[in-house]
Amino acid sequence: MKKLVPATKAPRHEEGPRFAGTHYNIFYFCLCAFVSLWLILFLFGCKAEKPETCELESQELLLYCGAGIRPPADELVRTFERERGVKIAVDYAGSEVLLSKIKLARRGDLYMPGDKHYVEQAAQEDMILSHRSVCYWVPTILVQKGNPKNISGLEDLLQPGLKLGLGDDKACAIGRTTRQILTKNNIGWEDIEKNLAFQSLTVNELGMQIQAQSLDAVIVWDAMARYYSEYGDQIPIAPEKNVISTVDIGVLKFTKHRELAEKFVDFVTSEPGQEIFEKFDYRTEPIE
Repeated sequence: MKKLVPATKAPRHEEGPRFAGTHYNIFYFCLCAFVSLWLILFLFGCKAEKPETCELESQELLLYCGAGIRPPADELVRTFERERGVKIAVDYAGSEVLLSKIKLARRGDLYMPGDKHYVEQAAQEDMILSHRSVCYWVPTILVQKGNPKNISGLEDLLQPGLKLGLGDDKACAIGRTTRQILTKNNIGWEDIEKNLAFQSLTVNELGMQIQAQSLDAVIVWDAMARYYSEYGDQIPIAPEKNVISTVDIGVLKFTKHRELAEKFVDFVTSEPGQEIFEKFDYRTEPIE
């Protein structure tokens, strides 16, 4: 007679691993789906909400700006950065110095020197895509408070013993314009040079010399003279003897962000932009 062997039950733990494996696969699938969804939202989400946001955040403009324009330019840049969510790096220096930098570097987006002459020079060398006028400057004489030397006009700058400061015509716009004014009024450089105690690379330095009481008189832009009105008095140059300067801003040919650069030009020449110039006593209407 056959001996019956009792049936053995399958170990209870066999079902366990199959059940745990199923849960592990579901968890892994959900994790992958979540990560994929997060990546999609990260890469394309901002385009769905604001098409320009991702692109603009990666853009940075470089503006070459005449030092004399710094007061309104600082506010223009801050306002545009805040409204557009972008960054603008600004290089402040004398107009001629900036032009030399642009020629050497062959990079940047915008050029706003102290006189349109420099933008036109850059355009002649095929470095400008477009340009527009933004403000106007009237050269003026700035003397120490109370005008102790009794200066009333250009001819008084030749009086013996006067300590005079002028911009360097090889560095800044006010220097070049001053040379034009002297030539227009038949004042020889050799005569004016006798009193020349200081030549500056920027117009700002001339105002600082009056503030420091180091000089008796300087020739600066009218806006700069008003900026230093606490320390000096302005002696106007007669209109028929003066040379008015127009300030232009140009988009550089090397720009990698032309659309954004042109939007900055639009802002600078818009009513809100012009109001910022006027806030700092820069003229925004042509002078006849």
